[in-house]
Amino acid sequence: MKNVDDMINDVLDEVMSKMVRMKKARMMKVKGKQIARKRKIAMKRKANPAKLKTRAMKKARDIVAKKLLKDKNKSDLSIAGKENLEKRLVKKKAVIAKIAKRILPQVRKAENERLAKRRESE
Repeated sequence: MKNVDDMINDVLDEVMSKMVRMKKARMMKVKGKQIARKRKIAMKRKANPAKLKTRAMKKARDIVAKKLLKDKNKSDLSIAGKENLEKRLVKKKAVIAKIAKRILPQVRKAENERLAKRRESE
């Protein structure tokens, strides 16, 4: 059986149709509290390199999406608009990977700062 985290990470690689989007929404409604609890526990620990790479990929994807959308907001797009954006993002995979590689040190630094801040508060 697929892990919930694997399902969320698959979103990075697939173009979702309306039906898949609705299915994921139902899954998140059921699993949302469990995911939130696991995320809270995971945030107490340092992220492994694979997790940092995934975060960098998500940030890079957001950067490219913002450039493609120009002045529009992603949340204002229709379902068809989001599908269209995802199709365009799939074509930009190489650019996203390059940007992710470039911003990985920033992601690592942010993780270290987050942990340092957390230790101070304890």
